[in-house]
Formats: sequence, structure tokens, C-alpha cells
Amino acid sequence: MNYENILSNFDNGITTITINRPSKLNALNKSTIKELHEAFKDADKDKETRVIIITGSGEKAFVAGADISEFADYSISQGERLAAQGQALLFDFVAHLGTPVIAAVNGFALGGGLELAMAAHFRIASDNAKMGLPEVSLGVIPGYGGTQRLPQLIGKGRAMELVMTAGMIDAAKALDYGLVNYVTPQEELIPLAEKLAGKILKNSPVAVAAAINAVNAGFEDGENGFDTEITEFGKCFGTADFKEGTQAFLEKRKPDFPGK
Repeated sequence: MNYENILSNFDNGITTITINRPSKLNALNKSTIKELHEAFKDADKDKETRVIIITGSGEKAFVAGADISEFADYSISQGERLAAQGQALLFDFVAHLGTPVIAAVNGFALGGGLELAMAAHFRIASDNAKMGLPEVSLGVIPGYGGTQRLPQLIGKGRAMELVMTAGMIDAAKALDYGLVNYVTPQEELIPLAEKLAGKILKNSPVAVAAAINAVNAGFEDGENGFDTEITEFGKCFGTADFKEGTQAFLEKRKPDFPGK
């Protein structure tokens, strides 16, 4: 599929999706969100894709925020629809994909950019990255899940400070807070993401998807993560991957997971 605002490339089990609006510091507008949804959906459906990497083009920005010009004159109801549709189409969609998503944060990740990174299953960052949710400085709040995911990742107090001050933190502080898993020089960011993806590729894609579902359940209202874990654990026993994994272990060889 041809995209206007993003690039999607597949290689050796990994689909890399790159937000490609460098003149706008990769800011998210409606068309970019829609294209990202389609790219993530296609990658998730592709049986050859076992890991997705999301990053931004250039060396300045992952995503520097949302395209404010699109909603500056919105009404209350339009604002609610904007948040609801954006969460359903992209941010919640990414968070609940069965295919693991790694965010490679290559610069500024502000507002919707940080919210997109937080929707990924985990994050790594280049050493020049800066992150924050500056929405209150515009008279609005984060609307794409930021007020929920940031406290889950770094704790309520730190999240409250970042949101209320509209401040930014650098990559080192993000690492200290647990917002990102690794910090690396810019030129080593994608190679590191690919290295981590390679470790995931060695494992059962069915089990990885089940683990994502179980972990997510612990953060969902009305869900019991322990019950979901029990259910997903049981389901694994009926998969070809479980049979292959256990047989390979007993035979002291590397497994060749069929992915079903």
C-alpha cells in the first residue's frame, strides 16, 4: 500500500513503520493517524511479521505532537470525538495488538508522540530524545491515553508533575523513571531495536501474543489479570507451538515454532 505520511518496510520478520513528515517534525494529523492504523493492521495480519518497530524520520523527532491547526476551533463534542476516535483507531489499537510493538524514540516525543510511544509494548530511546505531555500549556489535557498510561509506567506522582508542569524530560531521566528500557546513541537506535526484535523472534509468536493479552488485562478496568493469565496459560497447551517448544526442550534442540 502507498502511504503519504509514513513508510513501512518488512525485513526478516520485522516490519518497521516510520512516520515521515520531517518538515512538521512528524506531527500527527488525522491522515497520519489513519495511515498508521492501516500499517499496523496490515503488519499484524501478516504472518511473516513477528515484531513491529515504530519510529520517526530524521534525527530531530519521533513525533513532536499533534497537528494543532486541525482542531484549534473544535467544540466540546468535536473534541470528545477526536479523542475517542484517535484512541480507538491508533493508540488502544496498538496497545492491544498481538504482534509486539517496539517504539524507537529518535528525538522529541511530545503530546501525541509520547502517547504513541507509550501505547507500544516497550520503548527505547536515542540519547537526544526528549519526552513530555505539554497539553496543559495549550489549555487542554492529553487525550490519547496519556493521563492513564504515563502513571502506569512511571507512577502517579511523577506523572502528575510532568502533566501539570507541561515539562519535558531527557532520555537519561526517562530511563531512570522506567519510561524507556534503553538509551543509545542515535546511530545505534534502530540496530538495538532490531537486536531486541531478534530475541523476540526466537520465541513462540502465539505465546508472545498471549503474554501481551495477559499483561494488558492487569491494567484494564473490570478485568482480572490473574484470571486472564490462567485462561491464556491453559490455551497455550492446545497450540502447536507448545508441542514444538516442549518437544524441542526434551530433545535438547532449538525449537522451530509453527506459529499456531
